[in-house]
Amino acid sequence: MQRDTRQRRAIRRVFMSVERPLTPDEVLEYGQRIVPSLGLATVYRNVKTLTDEGWLSEVALPGGGLRYELAERPHHHHFLCRSCDQAFDMQWCPDEVEALAPENFEVDGHELILFGRCNACSDRPRY
Repeated sequence: MQRDTRQRRAIRRVFMSVERPLTPDEVLEYGQRIVPSLGLATVYRNVKTLTDEGWLSEVALPGGGLRYELAERPHHHHFLCRSCDQAFDMQWCPDEVEALAPENFEVDGHELILFGRCNACSDRPRY
C-alpha cells in the first residue's frame, strides 16, 4: 500500500466529488484546485495505484483514452458528449436490452453508450 500523501488525498476527493468518469487531464484540472502543485505524472501514478488497489475502475469509451471512476459504483452506462468530450453516468439500465440479442444467443453482459451533446453544450450554438 502506498503512502497517503496530499496529492493522493486530493485525487480521491476529486473522484468522490465529481460523479462522472474522468480523464487524467480532468483529474489534474480539478486536483490542482486542491493542491496547486499537483502534476500530471503524479495523477497517472496515483490513478494506476488506485485502480490496482480496486478503488477506481477503468472506463473505456470509443474515441478516447481511458477514463476512471469509483469502483464501487453499481451497474450503469454512460453518455459521451461529442462536443466537449466529457462522459456522464446514466443512472438506469433498460430491462429489455438483452432481448436485442439474436435468437438463441446467451447474453452474459452488456455495455450501452449514448452519444450526443450534454446540457451545457446543447445551450451553445453550433458553428
